[in-house]
Amino acid sequence: MQREKRGVLHLCLAAAAGLAGCAITPPPPPPLPPVAVRVLAINDFHGHLQPPRGGFRQPDPADPAKMLSEPAGGAAHLASAVRAATAGQANHVFVAAGDLIGASQLVSALAKDEPTIAVLDAMGLALSAVGNHEFDRGAAELLRLQGLARFQYLAASTVDVASGKTLLPAYAVRHFEGVPVAFIGLTLKDTPSIVVPSGVAGLRFDDEAQTINALVPTLQAQGVQAIVVLIHEGGFPARGPNDCPALSGPIVGIVERLHPAVDVVISGHTHRAYNCRLFGKLVTSADQFGTVLSQIDLQLDRRTGDVLDARAHNVVVSPQRFAADPKLAAMVADYAERVRPLAQRVVGRLPAALPRDAAPSGEMPAGRLIADAQLAATRGAGAQIALMNPGGVRAALTPQPDGSLRYEDLFSVQPFYNNLVTLTLNGAELQQLLERQWAGQPAPRVLQVSTGFSYAWDAAQPAGRRVVPGSLRLNGQPIAPDQPLRVTVNSFLAGGGDNFGAFAAGRERTTGVMDIDALEAFVQGGAVSDAAPRIQRLN
Repeated sequence: MQREKRGVLHLCLAAAAGLAGCAITPPPPPPLPPVAVRVLAINDFHGHLQPPRGGFRQPDPADPAKMLSEPAGGAAHLASAVRAATAGQANHVFVAAGDLIGASQLVSALAKDEPTIAVLDAMGLALSAVGNHEFDRGAAELLRLQGLARFQYLAASTVDVASGKTLLPAYAVRHFEGVPVAFIGLTLKDTPSIVVPSGVAGLRFDDEAQTINALVPTLQAQGVQAIVVLIHEGGFPARGPNDCPALSGPIVGIVERLHPAVDVVISGHTHRAYNCRLFGKLVTSADQFGTVLSQIDLQLDRRTGDVLDARAHNVVVSPQRFAADPKLAAMVADYAERVRPLAQRVVGRLPAALPRDAAPSGEMPAGRLIADAQLAATRGAGAQIALMNPGGVRAALTPQPDGSLRYEDLFSVQPFYNNLVTLTLNGAELQQLLERQWAGQPAPRVLQVSTGFSYAWDAAQPAGRRVVPGSLRLNGQPIAPDQPLRVTVNSFLAGGGDNFGAFAAGRERTTGVMDIDALEAFVQGGAVSDAAPRIQRLN
């Protein structure tokens, strides 16, 4: 080898003297290593600054029908998990898939979720999709909170009809060592059917896959080849947070229709944890309430900008593994101290927890109690029946270890501050309204009913004909089609929320107390709900 080098040198010296030509081809440079990027993700945080009571729940590997739970979550522990996951990582970004706010803990909700915005900013959140709960107080309130936040909400499919522009940016591009990565953010197209219509008036929610696919050529024209989707829609796994033998739900059909250039889909909405590969794409979700942190590692080609590899691991935010971050713990403690007198006020007693789990008929023990409380609170307005939307029952009603119930326990079940509205419907209108429980829904939304009212539904019948004719009864007596009835619902339902627009036909409306106040008064009076079934399911 040394002789060959000297020979080349002699030839080149000769060439310099004009005696011969010389051409040396340098060896090619070694290929550059890919750019490593770590993406951290959460979804459905719902203002849970403090650890949720239920912690993290997952199916028992030995018996998937049984759920196991372990302590997890809390903003201070989540902040430590984020810090640990970014340690030693030159390139990283923290993102979310929506529902950061709304249905929040009292510590956040009492200040209109401003504490959650501040805490997520302190954690370093950079981007988030909008979720349906971001519209709980309307688009104007969402824009106000965006003005307070350092992180950016993305809303690719939410269009202001008047202007034709998206309510918030459709996507954001971040560069890592010169390689661009696009993050497209959007919520589910069915948002108008699960929020108060007035909160999304003037807005259009476009198809998820079509919206994403239409943006791909725009991003590629900018030289972007790596594309991550943050979407507030999800699925239902068969097993644990890092298993994916099967995934069902709306996200599957969306991912199947996505452009091949989309690399990663970070999802939410269903409050489950999963780590899957669907149709050649990595698809993740991080449970709820900050109990899980998705850690996604990308390898980017420096030359083409493509994603060479994408892998994920869902990390349970265990307090034993991740000690509370002192700065975040102090922030949360300050917010908690401000609401402590209200939060810890004892309002009654309960011998045992009332679950949120639904029977095959759709009834929930916690939902029955709420419906009974709302009926009792509006008797003065002539109420005969009260109906409660199941999505508004956010948790089991669980007493303290000594059997006492605090205000914060009630608020964890009913965090929305909705007024009660009593209105008049006739029997035929009520029956048609009940049929809406199965109309156009990915899953039925069986309304919780108050004591004295009962009916039957037939699962073998098609949607629109499931309520058994003649089965509606009030205090044991059949309800006639033309019989006027005074029905109490919360203002969310009265405004057509959860796709129950038929409540708009309600007449002689009377606005009553707040839902949480009705529940507090009912519990303070020592009232409990009877255990007799009110809804009968056939077949």
